[in-house]
Amino acid sequence: MKNYSVLMSVYHKEQAEYFRQSIESVMQQTVKPNDFVLVCDGPLTDALDAVIADAARQYGDILQIVRLETNQGLKNALNTGLVRCKNELVARMDSDDICAERRCELQLKCFAENPELGIVSGTVEEFEGSPENITATKTLPLSHEEIIKYAKLRCPFNHPTVMYKKSAVLAVGGYPGPILYEDYALWVELLASGVKCRNLPDTLCYMRVDGGMYARRGGWSYFKKAVAFRWGLYKEKHFCTFGESAYSVCAAAVVALMPTRLRKMVYRLILRK
Repeated sequence: MKNYSVLMSVYHKEQAEYFRQSIESVMQQTVKPNDFVLVCDGPLTDALDAVIADAARQYGDILQIVRLETNQGLKNALNTGLVRCKNELVARMDSDDICAERRCELQLKCFAENPELGIVSGTVEEFEGSPENITATKTLPLSHEEIIKYAKLRCPFNHPTVMYKKSAVLAVGGYPGPILYEDYALWVELLASGVKCRNLPDTLCYMRVDGGMYARRGGWSYFKKAVAFRWGLYKEKHFCTFGESAYSVCAAAVVALMPTRLRKMVYRLILRK
């Protein structure tokens, strides 16, 4: 199978133990990466730096550490790291999630069997506390045609599971998105440019969900950004119809403005399976 790179960004608010577990899950893959680009988005805590030092000693030249002097946000951090990736295939990974052991093996196999693909994602299982405590599963449509249709209303890929071709992402200018929607905005750019995609039915990642996640996905600030982005898919990108955009905007508004406890129920009972 081909070599691949892993792209991860970390910033000072991450918890060191979660960060350590995330790195270990990457390096314990059944098919290990030969290149791991870790972007430190601004100064980190001593605990996070200690995790990086341990990883550097353990994994040597596989780990590329890129340090930004100031916190520049996820978009800039990922764009900076992407150009440093040595391989065409790049696996995205968040600094507090845990890869399934065969994640990259399954994705590499899919790319090998379908060389026309530019993006391969899969299922995530959300957990609280430990990966054994699964609270929800986020599945997505599998085929390219189904994904295109789904993307007009909701994000079509689980971003912590995505593996993509570096050349395809660079061809659309890298991560273009506004804050909160860096990944979704990129997927729209790629799909609109004709990049072929697929979602695997397999669980590729265990996604950590803390109590604050549901609070962060609500409030007026989140509401305004959600509406602006989703309306822009119609008005500026011409990616969807007026009706599709209006439906998406209304749904986002309702979820963003409801009480946090109710929003948590909606995510688990309706937006997840």
